[in-house]
Amino acid sequence: MIAFASEPEDEKAARLRAQLGARSVVLVGMMGAGKSSVGKRLARRLGLPFADADNEIESAAGMSIPDIFTHHGEPAFRDGERRVIARLLEGGPLVLATGGGAFMNAETRARIAEHGLSVWLKADLDVLLRRVRRRDDRPLLKSDPEATLTRLIDERYPVYAEAAVTVHSREVPHDTMVEEVVDALALHLDAAALAGGQS
Repeated sequence: MIAFASEPEDEKAARLRAQLGARSVVLVGMMGAGKSSVGKRLARRLGLPFADADNEIESAAGMSIPDIFTHHGEPAFRDGERRVIARLLEGGPLVLATGGGAFMNAETRARIAEHGLSVWLKADLDVLLRRVRRRDDRPLLKSDPEATLTRLIDERYPVYAEAAVTVHSREVPHDTMVEEVVDALALHLDAAALAGGQS
């Protein structure tokens, strides 16, 4: 369910929201990078609705993501993920947290570029490992999480690097991360405006 946030009062957030216009802020990155926790707070900060793509997929499928993987396989999950993200972006603007593999899909990347601004929350392996070990509902991490994460980092980071903005996710308070994302977005949008176009 999309959560609606309260309207911000501060000038920085209002200016950024005006610069975004109808575009959404789309958080991409590995599982454990902080997309959902930072995303919820960022949405509140900007006075925008928040949606978590994984939660929306579970709602649409009527089952958990581990169950989707078990009963239908990863390709079916990825197809549903692509369709759900496309639907959410059409209804923007919002702050959208995507699953770790979502940005790997070229069609999804194109839709995000068309309807939003992508923000890569880039986290180091040790940070990801500490965070993902707190949960046991990650279908891709059932055996040897460190080896799996290392492989996924090698595969995914070159693609994540195509995101419009990159912010280093690390062990700092969530509100610090939110401010860094806000500042990075503002810098990007200001640069795009100076260059005479939108990005």
